[in-house]
Amino acid sequence: MAETRSSIRFILNGDLVELDDVPADRTLLDFLRLDHRLRGTKEGCAEGDCGACTVLIGRLAGDNLVYESVTSCIRFVASLDGCHVVTVEHLAREGVMNPVQQAMVEHHGSQCGFCTPGFVMSLYALWMKTPRPSRAQVEQALQGNLCRCTGYAPIIRAAEAMSDYGAPEADPLRAERQSIKARLQELDDGKRVDVRSGEHRTIIPADLDDFAAAYAELPDATIVAGSTDVGLWVTKFMREISPVIHIGRLEGLKRIEPLDGATRFFAGVTYTEAVPVLVERYPQLEELMSRFAGEQIRNMGTIGGNIANGSPIGDMPPALIVLGATLTLRKGNERRDLPLEDFFIAYHHQDREPGEFVESVTVPDLPEGEKFAVYKLSKRREEDISAVCGAFRVKLDDQGVVVSARIAFGGMATTPKRAATIEAGLVGQAWTAEIIETVAPQMVEDYQPISDMRASARYRLLAAENLLRRFYQETIGQSARLRREVA
Repeated sequence: MAETRSSIRFILNGDLVELDDVPADRTLLDFLRLDHRLRGTKEGCAEGDCGACTVLIGRLAGDNLVYESVTSCIRFVASLDGCHVVTVEHLAREGVMNPVQQAMVEHHGSQCGFCTPGFVMSLYALWMKTPRPSRAQVEQALQGNLCRCTGYAPIIRAAEAMSDYGAPEADPLRAERQSIKARLQELDDGKRVDVRSGEHRTIIPADLDDFAAAYAELPDATIVAGSTDVGLWVTKFMREISPVIHIGRLEGLKRIEPLDGATRFFAGVTYTEAVPVLVERYPQLEELMSRFAGEQIRNMGTIGGNIANGSPIGDMPPALIVLGATLTLRKGNERRDLPLEDFFIAYHHQDREPGEFVESVTVPDLPEGEKFAVYKLSKRREEDISAVCGAFRVKLDDQGVVVSARIAFGGMATTPKRAATIEAGLVGQAWTAEIIETVAPQMVEDYQPISDMRASARYRLLAAENLLRRFYQETIGQSARLRREVA
């Protein structure tokens, strides 16, 4: 076993923080507001949706120091080991506002003011990377921030004018980057962290092998990568999560490997890291990825976590199932592979033994000429959970006959699930409007969706049929004309 340290160490603004007694469920938001009186960071939703609690987290990524916006309401303090936390209080220096703050003042970007610090931090992260952002870049950076006053127009104007009030090169955080990087490198001692607080226990493995050993030893532990799901277990459901194993800093789980005819994504790759590769290899995913949560959640959430939590409404599993993805599961030093679609057994129940974890997912390349699309329906365009998410893929021969079909939906069953009846009805048939109208009503044989706050069962069934029609029409170059009657 790796050498062990019994404290969490990180930098908060400019100060070193070392904690040897921190509960496993202590959130960064509570730590900032209650322990350090840094109250610019606000609690709005306590579920990572509104962005009022946005802060920046700096972390070492190889030889680079990377800063990303995150929602502190669902980020656990223990996950910050070896990081630099930057709050809104750290932006103004010696009474002089940061250019982002100045732009917000000059363009009247604050109304009631409650959400303003979160907007400032999201824009600050954008400004440091893109001093003169386009409107599209601004809107993407603010997907995870909500303004209750609906004052988005002046905020966007402020964002477009940030560099009128100063350049990122002159920003104190940029000037301090080398010193912060050196301090973080000094904190990175390569040890396993094992912290206890009363009955709570938190482990941060030293590396991937140490994680496998720790989880084999503690198979009932809660694995936390980005905490975008587990955070809500604490803030909304008051669930006990100890003991916790944090894997967010494991470089061995943050790899993307090109293979012969496929790409392997290790489970700790965040969506911010995965999206450019996914869109390059599968351009049909671009629209889905542009609507995948918000910037802060993409910076935290991982491709493995989205699979491992087994949610029936996760956005990626339907697409990955249709692409023929396979999982590599690991327990100790033993590994096994299985098709992703076989991993999901029942609601929040997967084919995973005690002490076994998702190590990676391998996604085959899409053969040239095959037709593939993914569609997401939700009440809000961005930062919203799917009511229905459908993925479609067909292969046609030279005569336009369906050789193979793979169709999968999220939000239609207790797990992400293929439409086996629809697929069987398509194979061997000419790819025509007539066959689509023949098989579409058979959707009810594959799915018996529920009614909930996102959609009624009837809406989901009709939407699934219409998405099949849309896929067909787009494959033949027509605009989608969908049935709209809903009882």
